[in-house]
Amino acid sequence: MATPQETKDPGYTLQIRRTFGFPREKVFAAWAEPEQLEKWMVRDIPSHVVTHHRQDIRTGGSYLMEVRDPGKNRSYWGQGTYEEVIPPEKIVFTWCWTDDSPDGANKHPGSEITRVTIEFFDRGPGSTEIVLTHGPFVSEKLRNDHNRGWNGCLDILDRTLHSA
Repeated sequence: MATPQETKDPGYTLQIRRTFGFPREKVFAAWAEPEQLEKWMVRDIPSHVVTHHRQDIRTGGSYLMEVRDPGKNRSYWGQGTYEEVIPPEKIVFTWCWTDDSPDGANKHPGSEITRVTIEFFDRGPGSTEIVLTHGPFVSEKLRNDHNRGWNGCLDILDRTLHSA
């Protein structure tokens, strides 16, 4: 898979900081263990049906997920490569979305492949801060759309951690 595009405007990269009331190892595991990741990743829109076809979460591994939107009678596909996985500190992966199939038209022309970096910081007993950095994007709209999506997913992650 190709590498993320570089853009001259770093303003089109998003960064989200979120603190969870759980130890770093538990929060990291929610990102690094496929059976946990599948409970919250890309589940921010309740009507979507998400199928994780592949989650090989290790440096050099890859992922492939399908999101069906029954209301639009369409699917879109997320895929990428894990560039770096350092338990329980960091996960870096590429991010690409296509329409209708893994080889379909790219959903984000100009930002075909971006990079996501998740850093996990121990913030004291039973508390972990994650810093999610994603980009670069070709436009403010794409950055803002991804910001909404990630925050929705992180809300579900928080609920998932609390229900475990």
